[in-house]
Amino acid sequence: MFEPWGALVILIVCPLLGGLPLIAWITYALTRKQLSQVGTRNISVSAAFYHGGRFVGILAVLSEGFKGVAAVLLTRLFFPDGSSWELIALIALVIGRYWIGRGAGTTNVVWGFVVHDPLVAIFVSFFAGIAFTILQSRQVVKFGVLLLFPLFVALLHISDIPRMVAAVALAALMGWIYTKMPDDMNLPAQEAETESQAMLEFLRGDRAMVSLDEELDAAIVGEKAATLSQIKRWGYPVPKGWVLAPIDDPQLLTFLQPSELSPLVVRSSAIGEDSEQASAAGQYETVLNVTNPEGLQSAIAQVQASYNHPSAVQYRRDRGLNDSAMAVLIQQQVQSVYSGVAFSRDPITQQGDAIIIEALPGNATQVVSGKVTPEQYRAFVLETENSSSVQLEGEGRVPQALIKQVAYLAYRLEKRYHGTPQDIEWSYDGQTLWVLQSRPITTLLPMWTRKIAAEVIPGVIHPLTWSINRPLTCGVWGEFFTLVLGDRALGLDFAETATLHYSRAYFNASLLGDIFLRMGLPPESLEFLTRGAKLSKPSLQSTWENLPGLGKLLRRELSLEKDFKQDYHKRFIPGLSQLAQEDIDNWEPSKLLARIDFILELVRHGTYYSILAPLSAALRQGIFRVKDGQIDNSVTPEVAALRSLSALATDAKQVLLSFEPQQVFEQLKQTPEGEKILQGFEELLQDYGYLSEVGTDISVPTWRENPQMIKQMFVQLMQGNEPQSGAKDAINSIFAGKPKRSFVQRRVDIKGRVTEVYSRLLAQLRWSFLALEKIWLKSGLLKKTGDIFFLNFDEVRRLVGGGDSKLIEQLDKLVQLRRSQFLQDSQIIQVPLLVYGNTPPHPLAPSAVYSDQILQGIGASHGQAEGRVKVLRNLQDVPDIDRDTILVVPYTDSGWAPLLLRAGGLIAEVGGRLSHGAIVAREYGIPAVMDVRGATWLLQDGQRVRIDGSRGIVELSNDLRPE
Repeated sequence: MFEPWGALVILIVCPLLGGLPLIAWITYALTRKQLSQVGTRNISVSAAFYHGGRFVGILAVLSEGFKGVAAVLLTRLFFPDGSSWELIALIALVIGRYWIGRGAGTTNVVWGFVVHDPLVAIFVSFFAGIAFTILQSRQVVKFGVLLLFPLFVALLHISDIPRMVAAVALAALMGWIYTKMPDDMNLPAQEAETESQAMLEFLRGDRAMVSLDEELDAAIVGEKAATLSQIKRWGYPVPKGWVLAPIDDPQLLTFLQPSELSPLVVRSSAIGEDSEQASAAGQYETVLNVTNPEGLQSAIAQVQASYNHPSAVQYRRDRGLNDSAMAVLIQQQVQSVYSGVAFSRDPITQQGDAIIIEALPGNATQVVSGKVTPEQYRAFVLETENSSSVQLEGEGRVPQALIKQVAYLAYRLEKRYHGTPQDIEWSYDGQTLWVLQSRPITTLLPMWTRKIAAEVIPGVIHPLTWSINRPLTCGVWGEFFTLVLGDRALGLDFAETATLHYSRAYFNASLLGDIFLRMGLPPESLEFLTRGAKLSKPSLQSTWENLPGLGKLLRRELSLEKDFKQDYHKRFIPGLSQLAQEDIDNWEPSKLLARIDFILELVRHGTYYSILAPLSAALRQGIFRVKDGQIDNSVTPEVAALRSLSALATDAKQVLLSFEPQQVFEQLKQTPEGEKILQGFEELLQDYGYLSEVGTDISVPTWRENPQMIKQMFVQLMQGNEPQSGAKDAINSIFAGKPKRSFVQRRVDIKGRVTEVYSRLLAQLRWSFLALEKIWLKSGLLKKTGDIFFLNFDEVRRLVGGGDSKLIEQLDKLVQLRRSQFLQDSQIIQVPLLVYGNTPPHPLAPSAVYSDQILQGIGASHGQAEGRVKVLRNLQDVPDIDRDTILVVPYTDSGWAPLLLRAGGLIAEVGGRLSHGAIVAREYGIPAVMDVRGATWLLQDGQRVRIDGSRGIVELSNDLRPE
């Protein structure tokens, strides 16, 4: 029994020993530097040398060497000397070093192996030294050793099979870790501690000239060279080229022999150039027509010197960029017939789908120099599953076919970079269209997307609503992302997740894209989770790397029901009961502010569930492939309210066999049965009065405050506009027996209860602010009803405190200014789906592209319907709607739901299969197409359309004239 206990001790102690952060402690103690926050953020020996200096590096080597020796000696307490268990102990040590200690474990293995098998260690060291001396390639030697030491183990211990297997496993593990972990040794040697630079330059060793055919690291060779190597490996034509890293000797290029017939171009590839932070366009030198070796050396020196040119230095300072280093890119020069630049998005209008192309005969330098006016073209790429075409605007000397080819190149490269707008330099030599450069259009970053935000918080948003919703939403998303990313979340500002443009909410697509890349997930992940978009599978490698964080998130998801029930009974129900019993009409401002803070604390907890519950339901529905029609949404408040309203209307029709629509409520008062119906209506308002047109916007009146629309729905239901019989049968089939409590259904039920809790809390929050506004209107601090919603919450808090005289003095002007801006933004009928940059211009009317008079969207509720369009942009004036009406709305929230009882179909500009409108449409058998871009602008009242809720299309009939 002694050996099994020994194995257990080894497998437990060695990983913990490997994970012990001795290097981090040593470096911090001597230099006050956190290795987890600098360089590659690895806790490695090379990082200690690089950031801490020679003495810190030596101590790091000794500390890690001690671990390797200790692991082997620990094994010898239980097993014979030289046992395969010594190698297993090193494997366990390396696993702990990688997973916990964030290091590769090379030093541990080297020292441990010296104690384990000195003879093999001597042979391997001898050959490794010779190889490094000859090849001067650290990478070749590093991976060569991983092949050599299992080979020597096999030769010297050929009868010890377990030992050979353990050696191969250890080598394979080390090789795998080397491919996963960046090495601080690869960082620019000039930025290392001065005393370590010479050693690092020697150990880097890799003096072989790198080319664009290889996978290059932007931190070493700059963004320009790294991007071109990536584009070349994707299969796009890029002129052959080589890269001289900042520490490389220009004499390495002696193999290049430029001539008049084969000229070269020497270009800058500075660290940080052509990045998302700065383009550095025109700041550094480019030397064309290099035709001899002497000219090549001179051109390299000229390009390198341009890094320290005063204008370039000032450029970096103005943008807060650190001084780094200059790599040099040498390429074969294209003999250009036509050249130019292409912007995959218009950098002037900052919106729309136009690709802007500038071109001229000759080389591209004259286009970007600004000394010659190029020809300009606008192009639109139309791509479907089976075909693609390019529409072109503009004419000139450059062939139209070539301009279309350039447009498609720009379109595809933007797709490759996940929608980040690209500035592309190109050249055509009469046969091939060459890519000379591609970089982000920095003036169009960050990108802001309306797609998801329009469903989370739709409509025009008041300052008070935003000042409360933004930190709550950004905070919870930040919590989720940090949970998965761990230390990789460093440097991400989750407060920048959302912003307002045109008084509408937008999410930061650039930030989300960065987050998804760090998580190893596809860029479209968020839209899959919230809107049912197609999701490409993440790689096995990224899934494995994020497994610890994803495991934490999975535990949150699995405990969602238990956690919510606990909070529901211990936190939400007591809190809502207390709030419902309070009569706040005569409260003092300070007491009202305390009530608001109490509600906001509950809302903060509710926001967590309001995000996780829908995501959980969507994920489970996707995993278990449960169809929308199999989901019961009866727990969702708006669905339950509509069912109750429909049932009351049916009962009322039995009481009033004939009635005047304008006198229904007066006629019901005349009979005991009618009084009972009215009592039921009041109870419905009491139960669901917290709902509003926009459930997440506290500036919007609730049903309790404005019951007129519900009364109108009630009367129209009595007039016979009932749900279709097929929908009734579907509902009855769902409720014929107790629905199966599947994994998906339970999450949908939780989502419904979360929506109820969250909506009730926001209603109480609104009523608290209204009570505060009433006091300030009476005192004259505010002038008009609704003024309080044009303040932000911090300003409300300061006004309650009463000590901010400057704010009080400017209050009236501040509110008027914001109200004016709000009204101005409210007049913008169509806001862009994507916004580029932090200061977008006034939105242009969307350019609609028709294909056989068909608009494409997301099929959200099955079925087909044909009818007349009724565009409804708000709920201020609800029109008469019947089964011949195809309702066209900007979004759907709980307040829009009653309209769907009477409409024949639904078209929405935003939303997906999980939106409020889609859920209600499915409940009542109404076809619905969501995410039809520009629908309220493109379609007109009276226009006849045919919609297909299965395929997600809107077909314009030949009868296009409004009635």
